[in-house]
Amino acid sequence: MARRIAIVEDEPAIRENYREFLESYGYQVDAFSHRSQAMDAFQQQLPDLAIIDIGLEDEIEGGFDLCRDLRQLAPNLPIMFLTARDSELDAISGLRLGADDYLTKDISLPHLGARIIALFRRIDHFSQQTKVDRIERGQLHLDIDRMTASWNNTSLDLTLTEFWMIHALAKHPGHVKNRQQLMDAANAVLDDNTITSHVKRIRKKFQLLDNTFDAIQTVYGIGYRWHDAS
Repeated sequence: MARRIAIVEDEPAIRENYREFLESYGYQVDAFSHRSQAMDAFQQQLPDLAIIDIGLEDEIEGGFDLCRDLRQLAPNLPIMFLTARDSELDAISGLRLGADDYLTKDISLPHLGARIIALFRRIDHFSQQTKVDRIERGQLHLDIDRMTASWNNTSLDLTLTEFWMIHALAKHPGHVKNRQQLMDAANAVLDDNTITSHVKRIRKKFQLLDNTFDAIQTVYGIGYRWHDAS
């Protein structure tokens, strides 16, 4: 069955251009022009991927609001921002809200297609995990089959990118993972600043549950490692 992608974009010509391109890849595409229309549809049926612009009609940050609502509805659903807004602040805001990727509209269509394929490859990799379906490191519990995580028996709301990065670190405690290795683990093409933003956001989610959390350690100039104090 073809995967379903939802595009939320208020410019008709751009929306139809993306729809036509993605359909040429064999995806089923649902296109929406504003936030409430998209959310109504998502509550009836979730897509396999949501691609969202930030400015939606008269809502300057409607895409951010939609991402927040959608993440609450479906914590593990892949979400991409595709927007003309190229400031670092906007990118960080989008990632903090739970997006798995943040792209600007100057990206070529083939590059967009490659990023989507990489994201779906990651999902397929999760579904094919059969040898080890659970990792426990002290208070950390990862269920690979269900793609859920908890710390001290309290659930963590993680995106796919965040989950996969934690998995890469916690699988081999004490081993340093550089940014390229974390990017490879997530099957995503991310720059160093984006990797850093993901790690900061992951730490913050743990620290909201436990203000003494320090299991993700920075090895300056190299990368990150999971420190298992148990």
